[in-house]
Amino acid sequence: MPTKPTFGWIGAGRMGYEMAGLLAKGGGDVLVWNRTKAKATPLEKYGAKVADQLAELAARDIVFVMVSTYKDVKEVIINLLASGKKPRMLIECSSISLEGSAELREMLEKKGIQYLAAPVSGNAKVIKAGKLSFVCSGPKAAYDEARPFLDAMGKGSSWVGEGELARIVKICHNVFLGVVTQSLAEITVLAQKAGVPRHAFLEFMNQSVMGSTFTRYKAPAFVNLDFKVTFTPHLLRKDMDLGLDAGRRFEVPMPLASATRDLIQAMIGQGWTEQDFATLLLQQAEASGIKLKPENVEVGDGLS
Repeated sequence: MPTKPTFGWIGAGRMGYEMAGLLAKGGGDVLVWNRTKAKATPLEKYGAKVADQLAELAARDIVFVMVSTYKDVKEVIINLLASGKKPRMLIECSSISLEGSAELREMLEKKGIQYLAAPVSGNAKVIKAGKLSFVCSGPKAAYDEARPFLDAMGKGSSWVGEGELARIVKICHNVFLGVVTQSLAEITVLAQKAGVPRHAFLEFMNQSVMGSTFTRYKAPAFVNLDFKVTFTPHLLRKDMDLGLDAGRRFEVPMPLASATRDLIQAMIGQGWTEQDFATLLLQQAEASGIKLKPENVEVGDGLS
């Protein structure tokens, strides 16, 4: 790292834990706070320090925030600043709305704090594989300073402009995530009902021009029906709603996104909420009159 600022890190959930760990392993001076301290304590083995109180992070140069909802983001930032001390820069990595992000920017700029919106593409396994990516918006000077530290946590970052533009990019990204997963579920079930094993179909798809990092990553779940959570149906529904709200705001019709959102809602209505959103495959199979079984075939996820 070319410079040595001090870092504060708020949030040690599935994503935040891995990201903070990479920053610490890369030599960063990282002080972590999490509402449940025990979840952050294991980060000490990577060289991070763990705070007892959120206010301890206010004296850090750069503070990262990675929590679940806008309500949580706003609450932790207000509490962070309550001590009267303030960081130079705050980098917010959660998935929140344009309006929420703009509210934070106004609040922080009034206090003289640089604010960078920096949502991410990836999950805990993607982070471990070194393939996390950031999309950033805000002052270009802030991005230029933060870029080496963002890049240390993954394969790179992109600056898309001022203000909240990173938020719309992230929302578009996650809408695409939902639509692609539903489409992949439909064609996989079609192929299987016609007699093609899922592993054979997905092997071909992933070698074709239609294959992608994402389709390869989801292939093991689709083949062996291991739906360990990477992203819950509730969180995906939240992002689909953000996308549809943006579509209304900017007068963009989104028929595929709308239909996919309804299918995610149907899955939640059936109580399929605790596993990964890739259970869209099971719902598609049920609607098609077939019951899927694990194929017990070893399939790579393309990450290693």
